Amino acid sequence: MEKFTTLTSRAIPLDIANVDTDQIIPARFLKATDKKGFGDNVFRDWRYNKDGSENSKFSLNNTNYSGSILVAGDNFGCGSSREHAAWALVGYGLKVIVSSFFADIFKGNALNNGLLPVQVTEDFLNKLLNTVKNNPDTKIIVNLELQTISAGDKLETFDIDPYKKTCMINGYDDIDYLLSKKTEIEAFENALG
Repeated sequence: MEKFTTLTSRAIPLDIANVDTDQIIPARFLKATDKKGFGDNVFRDWRYNKDGSENSKFSLNNTNYSGSILVAGDNFGCGSSREHAAWALVGYGLKVIVSSFFADIFKGNALNNGLLPVQVTEDFLNKLLNTVKNNPDTKIIVNLELQTISAGDKLETFDIDPYKKTCMINGYDDIDYLLSKKTEIEAFENALG
């Protein structure tokens, strides 16, 4: 997994509440078991019209917006437990999702795949959405070590499980984390005799 400490990026607004995992990656695209290739179909039914042309009204297709941060509405990642949703968002190039609430399973899947879910207050989220929509060049700074997110004069802290924070900062998956503790584990076993 790629290390994550601080990210400075423009953002894409997705001012829609209750985005479920079937909207993130529709079930008909879940035939592969490899993580690669899902980014092509992220938000497929919103990004494309029925004739296959791009939906110019959808924010990911709006050339005013770019970056590796998605500022979503409340309750992002609800619905099924499919890990493919995190794979699709990462495959598209996103590294941070900002919302005022995440489904627990989605949050776990995101963190396990190097995608940082930043949960903020509704007030901060609304200010951030308005800022990005009105000034798409706004740079958002996400500092995982300090657990802060800022844009201009707006700043808020966010919570993250300490274990997952350690894994993301060091680029560890669960196995890498265990291997990083090998010396301590061996010392403990030796102390037991």
